[in-house]
Amino acid sequence: MNTKFQNEINEGLSKALKSLPSKYFYDKTGDDLFVKIMNLPEYYLTKAEFDIFKNQTKNIIAALDINPNVYFELIELGAGDGTKTKELLKVLISENFNFDYIPIDISNNALKQLETNLNTEIPNLNVTKKQGDYFNVLDGLKTSNHPKVVLFLGSNIGNMEDEKAKCFISKLSSSLNPNDKVVLGVDLIKSKDIVLPAYNDKAGVTKAFNFNLLNRINKELDANFNIDQFSHQPEYTETEGIARSYIVSNTDQEVHIGALNKTFQFKKGEKIHTEISRKYNDEILKSILENSSLRIVTKLLDSKSYFADYILIKT
Repeated sequence: MNTKFQNEINEGLSKALKSLPSKYFYDKTGDDLFVKIMNLPEYYLTKAEFDIFKNQTKNIIAALDINPNVYFELIELGAGDGTKTKELLKVLISENFNFDYIPIDISNNALKQLETNLNTEIPNLNVTKKQGDYFNVLDGLKTSNHPKVVLFLGSNIGNMEDEKAKCFISKLSSSLNPNDKVVLGVDLIKSKDIVLPAYNDKAGVTKAFNFNLLNRINKELDANFNIDQFSHQPEYTETEGIARSYIVSNTDQEVHIGALNKTFQFKKGEKIHTEISRKYNDEILKSILENSSLRIVTKLLDSKSYFADYILIKT
């Protein structure tokens, strides 16, 4: 049994304002559901960043100022299925850049699928997959003096509250050497009518993704969540610039978690916070970077200006 999972579920559901860690969305079912989400018509984030990687690949390479003759490590945090990254990898390979691709992900399942696909699609690519926590892996790579380019795409940083994002960026900065680069993908602040449907699609895939977390708790921790007694509820205001996802209890109820030998009370309308998705602009990002040694070189926008990939350098 995963003791850390058990402890974090207990901690989150014991709070006055209940919460569940979004990182536990990603088992095999969660991975598959998220791939479906990325292909939904409402989910603009992946399409917008893919637009940048597909149509501005050479601009990305130019902004990174990579020397084709000098070996470097291309490290991706939370690589997932690599859809966007493949566009960059194909150009780097075709132009004979000297590098290894090092995808890092918490999901071993996602890494295995990615490696299999890359072996088929880009057979000349050197892939060294690393499963685990970003910083444990990065600390292991820091001893290398090779230049590094770190990809942190998909607005994954937006899944952190601002203070956690600052700590994350500070740790990332300290894991890098001077002149190493970061490509940081972030979703930009925009109106509610564009943002909210991305977290509340008509097909109900995002709802299933959220509820998969309750299914995991039922299966892995011997709990008795009745999924039909809960609703999926996303919220967003443009002034705050943060989308939040909640699972809401539809009635007064009790849920027993056998692995914890504990029963949790839920009131009608009570929310369980599962995820945030922070939206950015230059000012917000600069405040996130202020205590690190990472500085903005430039940013690339998709054709609708929904999304930005910022190129950062370690000073």
